[in-house]
Amino acid sequence: MVNFIDEHKNNYGIEPICRVLLITPSTYYRAKELEESPEKRSQRSQYDDYYLSEIKRIWQDSKCRYGARKVRQQMKSDGLKVARCTVERLMRQHSIQGVRRGKGKITTNSRDDQLRANDLVNRNFSAHRPNQLWVADFTYIKTTSGWVYTAFIIDVFVRAILGWKVSNRMNTDMVMAVLNQAIADRNNPKDVIHHSDRGVQYLSIRYTDKMTDCGVIASVGATGDSYDNALAETVNGLYESEVIHYLKESWSGVNDVELATLM
Repeated sequence: MVNFIDEHKNNYGIEPICRVLLITPSTYYRAKELEESPEKRSQRSQYDDYYLSEIKRIWQDSKCRYGARKVRQQMKSDGLKVARCTVERLMRQHSIQGVRRGKGKITTNSRDDQLRANDLVNRNFSAHRPNQLWVADFTYIKTTSGWVYTAFIIDVFVRAILGWKVSNRMNTDMVMAVLNQAIADRNNPKDVIHHSDRGVQYLSIRYTDKMTDCGVIASVGATGDSYDNALAETVNGLYESEVIHYLKESWSGVNDVELATLM
């Protein structure tokens, strides 16, 4: 909601937008104040940020295999006292989940199954022309000011990055910026297949509507299977080894990661 107001306040003004959204302007201003001064947030919110950074660290170290139980066990081993419900809540809110055994329960009325696009790639990451197949993904970078995320879209035919974005928020705005950049770079191509994993950012209504409006065809891989988006995972690995780990041992935040990515 705050992002929506930020996007439209120059055209309509903050107070008129707040009246339509049925919130008080003070709520918006308070949210902006806390955004600029995180130390003013509630103690629980600050703890959540700290716990989340540790959860992501442990989850990444496990190569994205650990679920809430194993993540919490590792946190306890590291000397962090945290309730399992807190770990489960934070992992659920940020779409972090471990590898699951078995095929799981199949239902016929799953909303996710109805909305999710099919896997049109089936691990065949080859293309015979530009703008036939794009792959999208993002990766995590640990900095001294918290986690930073870099998202990419790659053209499979030329193995070129068409769009990228560095952000301290793992949200739809981040991946939307990359999609817009790729579409503009290739002059609004039609019938290109866009393949991603099942991250909530890529399944959001705004993102899928943008693809539909621009004639981009969605393809979505399976949950928790990196092979279903192997090419993007390879690019992420090269980026991490040749840029992030090679150039510096410690990153301060979005700005220096963004500058290094640009260069």
